[in-house]
Amino acid sequence: MSASHQVPILEFPEDMEDLESSSSSSSRYWAPLCAKVREACESHGFFLLRYQSVFPRTLRGDMLVAMRSLFDLPDETKSRYQNPKPYRSYNGKCSVVPLHESFGIDDPHRLSTASDFTHLMWPHGNPSFCEALHTASSNMLELSSLIMRMILESFGMGAEFQSHIHESSTVFRLMKYLVPPPFQTTGGGTLGMVAHTDKNDITILCQNDVQGLEFIPRDAQDKWVQVRVPEDAFVVIVGDSLKAWSNGRLHAVEHRVVMRGNRERYSWGLFSIPKEGAMIRVPTELIDTDHPLRYRPFKFSDYISYYVSNIRDDALEVYAGI
Repeated sequence: MSASHQVPILEFPEDMEDLESSSSSSSRYWAPLCAKVREACESHGFFLLRYQSVFPRTLRGDMLVAMRSLFDLPDETKSRYQNPKPYRSYNGKCSVVPLHESFGIDDPHRLSTASDFTHLMWPHGNPSFCEALHTASSNMLELSSLIMRMILESFGMGAEFQSHIHESSTVFRLMKYLVPPPFQTTGGGTLGMVAHTDKNDITILCQNDVQGLEFIPRDAQDKWVQVRVPEDAFVVIVGDSLKAWSNGRLHAVEHRVVMRGNRERYSWGLFSIPKEGAMIRVPTELIDTDHPLRYRPFKFSDYISYYVSNIRDDALEVYAGI
């Protein structure tokens, strides 16, 4: 991987709460850290993050046990989970991505939601799964909110943080990638997830130790680069709606999953999304001579509906570009 394509790796200190306080003697470290987050989102559209206090190794282990128990259920049981919203229902055995299975659960940081999903899959209950799902989504929501605050403050718009949180919700996705059959495997691997940009604001991903994530660098639009994600790291990804809000200053990275080897891949992610009816609008503070307005205001739910009906790489530019 060339120097220009080196994925940024950031590390948040354990005393992050102290850094957030403007009255703290350590607050002088907060602004430079916010600037690093913004720089990574501008240059690459994603970064790797180590922050053990929000997601310790034991919780990662609990999530992997929970996910194996979920995906090992019969297809008939998994198919009980249906949701009319896009990318929520159980998805598996799809001809386009036959190695991929997934669930998308709205706001399982609410204990009642995590419990309802658990009892749908296990009518007699599965307390350990419910606890892992609830705790993981809660902790990752805390991290997603922190990163959004850092981005806003890096633009000098920290006062907008509470209104942004009020207009946001989350989808927690559980994903499994099967080992490809030997006859499907080539030297380049087998596609596990098609190339795409995320459509939401921010995605926070965790995974087991099976690699597979690839991205196209912002300055090399025809070259796929493999990402090696450390076992203790998150992947933080900018989506289309945050790119539009930032007037194109932040980059929504195109990425995919390619399966190699003989082990299954598990990943789980929290997708921060604008609420139903929320408008994506470029703030006047982000429009100037060097950055003329690039996107018209649009309702996020309308954009998702458009994308589902017109899946294309340049959906944001076609739908909302000026």
